[in-house]
Amino acid sequence: MINPPVGPGGVCRLLTCLLHKLESNMDTSEDSTFLQDMLMGNTLHLLIKVYDRLQKYRDQQPTPLLESTEGLLQDLAVELCSEVASRETSELLDLLSRPHVQALLSVHDKVAQKDYDPQLPPLPPLHDHKEDEEDSFRIICMVKNQQPLGATVKRDVSTGAIVVARIMRGGAADLSGLIHEGDKLEEVNGVPMEDRSPEEIIPILVWLSLCAQSEGTVTFKVIPGSKEELATKNTKIFMRALFDYDPKADPAIPCKDVGLEFRRGDVLQIVSQEDDTWWQAKHQGEANLRAGLIPSRQLQERRMALQRPEALFKLPSVLETFTGPSGVGVTELKRKLLLSDPEHFSVTVPYTTREQKKQEKDGVDYHFISKHTFEKDILNHKFLEYGEHNGNYYGLNIDSVRRALEERKVCLLDVEPHVIEALNTTEFKPYVVFVKPPSIERLKLSRRKAKVLSSPNEQKSTKTFTENDFEDMITSAQAMESKYCHLFDKVTINDDLAVAFTELRDQLRKIETESHWIPHAWAHVLESNSC
Repeated sequence: MINPPVGPGGVCRLLTCLLHKLESNMDTSEDSTFLQDMLMGNTLHLLIKVYDRLQKYRDQQPTPLLESTEGLLQDLAVELCSEVASRETSELLDLLSRPHVQALLSVHDKVAQKDYDPQLPPLPPLHDHKEDEEDSFRIICMVKNQQPLGATVKRDVSTGAIVVARIMRGGAADLSGLIHEGDKLEEVNGVPMEDRSPEEIIPILVWLSLCAQSEGTVTFKVIPGSKEELATKNTKIFMRALFDYDPKADPAIPCKDVGLEFRRGDVLQIVSQEDDTWWQAKHQGEANLRAGLIPSRQLQERRMALQRPEALFKLPSVLETFTGPSGVGVTELKRKLLLSDPEHFSVTVPYTTREQKKQEKDGVDYHFISKHTFEKDILNHKFLEYGEHNGNYYGLNIDSVRRALEERKVCLLDVEPHVIEALNTTEFKPYVVFVKPPSIERLKLSRRKAKVLSSPNEQKSTKTFTENDFEDMITSAQAMESKYCHLFDKVTINDDLAVAFTELRDQLRKIETESHWIPHAWAHVLESNSC
C-alpha cells in the first residue's frame, strides 16, 4: 500500500489516485517503480505544497496594512531614542537596525506598492473592419514654424513600411494631436515613402521642413496605426541626474538630434516613460516645451550599475557632510567654518579608549569610555567609522551625530565616502560636499608652502608633500568620485583655501535658506515631523 503525499492539497490527492489507477496498466515493475519514485518524491511534494500555499493566499487576496513600512521603522527608531534607555528598547533598536530586517521591510514595500511588474500599455480597442476600410488613409496638413517636427521614424521589420516610431512631447507633431506613434507614412508633400529606408527619408523631411518655413505647411498622407487611440501619459516626476550625459556621444540613442544633454546635479522633469529604454524629459524650470530623449532608469542601471534615481521633493537639511582624499583640506575647511560662526555651526565629539588628560573635558574634547564598552558598541554597529592608534580606539559614534543634531545647529561632519552610505537615511538626510584637488600642476602651486624643498621653519608649521603625495591625492579623488559620485550634492575644488571656504560658506547659507532637492523616500518623514 502506497502512503499518500503529505499535505491537504487537492493536487496531492489527485496524484495518489492517479498512481493507483496506472499501476494496473503497467507492463513491467520497472515502469511502476519509476512512476512511483517520480510522483512520490520529496521534491515534487515540496513543490506541490508551495503551489497549494500560493493558491490559498491567492484565494484570500491579502492586502498590506501599510505601503511604506521603512518610514514607519524610522519613526519608531526616533521615538525609541527619545525614550528612557532600557534593556528592552536597546534590544529593539538593535533588532530594527539589522540589515536583514531592513531588507525584509524594503521587499515588503516593493510588493505592497507592486513595484515589480512592468507597466504595460492597455490593449487598443477593437476596430470595425468596415470602418477601417472606409477610412484607410488620412491627409494631415500641418502649419508649422521653424521648430522641428518632433517625431522619429523607423522601418517596420515585418511589413517593410515606414512608421512613426516616437512622438516627442512638446514638439509640433505632439501639439497638433494629428500624428501618432505607429502611423504609417505613405507620402510627405506628395513625395512617396514606399521602398525608402529611414536614412533616405530623413534628408527628405529636412528639405521639406526648410521649404515649409516659407510656404507654412507640410502635408502628410498616413495610414493610422494601432497606437492612435492610446492616451498620452502626462507625468510630472522630477529626478536629479547622477551622471553627465551627452547624446551626441551616445551611439545607442535612436536620434542624436532629439537627445537631451545634462550634467550631474541637474533636475529633470520626466514627461514620458512609455518607452522602456528611452524616456522623454526636459530641464526643470525651462521655458522650452519640447522634451528630449534620455536613457531610462533600466537602461542606465544596466550601463553603469548605479543606484536608481529617485523622485525628488523640495525640503531642507541640517547635516553638512564633507569627504575627500587625504591632504585635500577637508579638516581645514571644516575648522574655518566652525571658527567663522561657532554659534551657528557644531561638530561631533569623537569617542576614545585612551586615558583622559588633565586639561581635557569628557564630552567636550572626547567621550572617554572603556575598551570593553567600545568593542561592545562596535559589535552593536554603533560606530560609523573607527580605528586604532597606539593601542587605543578612536571612533565616530552614531549617537554623537544625533547629539550634535539635537543642538539645532548646522552639524559639520567629515567622514570617509563609504560612511555616507550609512548616513544617507531619512533620519540624517545629509547634504554631502565632496572636496577634490585641482590639477596636479595647480596642486603643486597652491601647496607651495608645503612643497618638498620647504625651509626648516615651514617644515615645523606645515605638512610636507612629496611628488607621490600629490599623485596619490589625485588618484584617490578620481576613485572616490567614480564610485560615490551619486551621493554627492556638491563638488568643491580646493584650489585656493580662502576661495574654497567662501564658496562653501555661501553655498551652505543658500542650502539653509532655500529649498533643495532630496530623495522622495525622505519626504513623508519630514512632513510627519513638521506636524
